[in-house]
Amino acid sequence: MAVANSSQYLEAYADRFADLSEKSDSWLKQQRTEALAQFSATGFPKARDEEWRYTQLSALDKTLFLPAQQSASIAVDVEWLKNYQLADAWSIVLVDGFFSAELSVLDGLPAGFVVSSLTQALAEPASAALLTDKLNQAVNFDENGFVAFNSAYFADGVWVYIPAKQVLAKPIQIVHVATQSAVAINTRTVIVVSEQSEVQLIETFVGLEGAYVSVAVAEVFVGQNADVTLYKVQVESEKALHFGGTYVKQARDARFRHDNFALGGLLARSDVHTDLDQASECELNGLYLGVKRQHIDNHTCINHLKPHGISRELYKGVLDDKARGVFQGRVVVAEDAQKTDSQMNNRNLLLSNDAEADTKPQLEIYADDVKCGHGVTVGQLDEKSIFYLQSRCVDEETARNMLTFAFANEMVDKVKIKSLHDVILGQVLMRFPQEGIYKEWL
Repeated sequence: MAVANSSQYLEAYADRFADLSEKSDSWLKQQRTEALAQFSATGFPKARDEEWRYTQLSALDKTLFLPAQQSASIAVDVEWLKNYQLADAWSIVLVDGFFSAELSVLDGLPAGFVVSSLTQALAEPASAALLTDKLNQAVNFDENGFVAFNSAYFADGVWVYIPAKQVLAKPIQIVHVATQSAVAINTRTVIVVSEQSEVQLIETFVGLEGAYVSVAVAEVFVGQNADVTLYKVQVESEKALHFGGTYVKQARDARFRHDNFALGGLLARSDVHTDLDQASECELNGLYLGVKRQHIDNHTCINHLKPHGISRELYKGVLDDKARGVFQGRVVVAEDAQKTDSQMNNRNLLLSNDAEADTKPQLEIYADDVKCGHGVTVGQLDEKSIFYLQSRCVDEETARNMLTFAFANEMVDKVKIKSLHDVILGQVLMRFPQEGIYKEWL
């Protein structure tokens, strides 16, 4: 029986599902049907679901967000887009969830590399054959209601294939642009990096002013001894709702790094889940900045399945006004995953008495020869540090700004792509007082 907060979406999306099913091959149609059945049964997550206990989704009941329609690329100001689209990267652009050839920059991509619209890939026999073994294999429909919703209703997305033993000279950027209001934008990204290859990818989410829902699911397959770095920059409209999930499968000796910058949206939730094979390495970094009444939720899960895995995780949050930040980090060490080495840290800085941080680190260890630990801090600026700066002729307001920026900038400085670093730095400086801090110094 469908639960209350999904019934209106099931009815409103009936035509979209029928249209997508008609255009899908039999195997994809079957997957969509199973995902729809799952969403019909469970609906969107509820506060009583343990992993969603801090996140209220009442906005989905108050407003019915209809399926986004394909719009002309001219709806996007090219000059505005240059603030986010990197000049030194190959880029594929989705406007309201649909591929835009006019705005994408893919010329010069080496032979054998594939970066394309997901619908185009599904129509090409070679790519479609690979997708039958990858789509919905890194994440299950029952992961949560948004994964089921996305799997049933995604209309387009991105397909990235990197052949074996290749090092890509420039990063690949996937730019998601929202231009419509009161719509839901569903996108699915599938990334396959073959053995012994190395690549940097960037997911950027931006939007014009307005209230909309962005539901983006990415599946990443990291081949044996491959090296993948994935940056996510979420700077959407201050009225937007963002639900993003990144689900990763790492082969033996694979290395995966994810840097997540959650800066925009009224309500934003990011999930990062990765499964590690033998001797795999994983590094998860995150920075979330909340102002006004923003609610920013980060959920991570690292599954050590085989021996000798290494994982490192550091998430930092800065919260002002009445903003709320949530961090739920989980590390699971399977019985066979001996010699695992895992460390997780979450640090939160509250700039007002009304800001709130909820943090829940979890370690589930079923092996006996491991080295695992976690740490959590929630607090305000250190008064002794403020006094020290004042004793060096820095006024109190500037001292507070400098210490706040230094706390957040540790995560920004981890970004090694200069152009991306500058974009993120500019976004961070926009969100907090800048007195005493000058971009040209940094």
